[in-house]
Amino acid sequence: MDFGLTGKRALVTAASRGLGLGIATALAAEGAHVLIAGRSTDKLKAAAEEITAKGAGKVDYVTADLTAPDAAETLAKASEDMLGGVDILVNNTGGPPPGKMVDADTDVLAAHFDPMVLTVIKLTQKLIGPMRAQGWGRVITVASSGVIQPIPTLGLSNTLRSALVGWSKSMSNDVAGDGVTVNMLLPGRIHTERVDELDGSASAKSGKSLDEVRAASRATIPAGRYGTVEEFAAVACFLASAPASYVTGSLVRCDGGAIKSV
Repeated sequence: MDFGLTGKRALVTAASRGLGLGIATALAAEGAHVLIAGRSTDKLKAAAEEITAKGAGKVDYVTADLTAPDAAETLAKASEDMLGGVDILVNNTGGPPPGKMVDADTDVLAAHFDPMVLTVIKLTQKLIGPMRAQGWGRVITVASSGVIQPIPTLGLSNTLRSALVGWSKSMSNDVAGDGVTVNMLLPGRIHTERVDELDGSASAKSGKSLDEVRAASRATIPAGRYGTVEEFAAVACFLASAPASYVTGSLVRCDGGAIKSV
């Protein structure tokens, strides 16, 4: 299948590692010109050079901290300067500390609201106008399976990421007639450094070994394993593609069947 991504311009945030980097790699492999953003200049530079050297699409990078008050403005300007505009926006953010909601610190909740919710909304608003004007665009927001089935140990994440569900659906309705799709992509247990960190935290709190924690986690997944970044990125690539033009306003799961609801 031709995804129709050759020459498309994509911005992927929080892309120095993990899911963001995986999506950027997959988009570039399809011929897109990708701008990756994150806090680590060294990691971004190395990733951009490595992906570009493969010879399909091109990758540039911009150092940007989503916690900064002007993060949306910085990213929008960099996108215009380095890409000449954006056809595909992949909103990806880090997550808050794990823990149960009953024990949550509301100051920590407030501190993560801006980078995880408000900056996503601001950035999308800045970039979606030109997409509508040209009659083609894709907005993909990476969240978590916890927005459908709350994860007991990720209370803050469940709360913050769920705020984007109503926003994404509302935005999708507003721009669908302009050829712009807006979807959310929900990872389950995809094997990344972040998942390793969460498993390590669960091990420390429970007193169980890391192997025991991972075995218990795998037992809750019908597929019987953690997903790979490449599998997740492939779903993102499809949502960004030309053939996915009639998929919008959706919560798309990539979780090995872990979510129990239909």
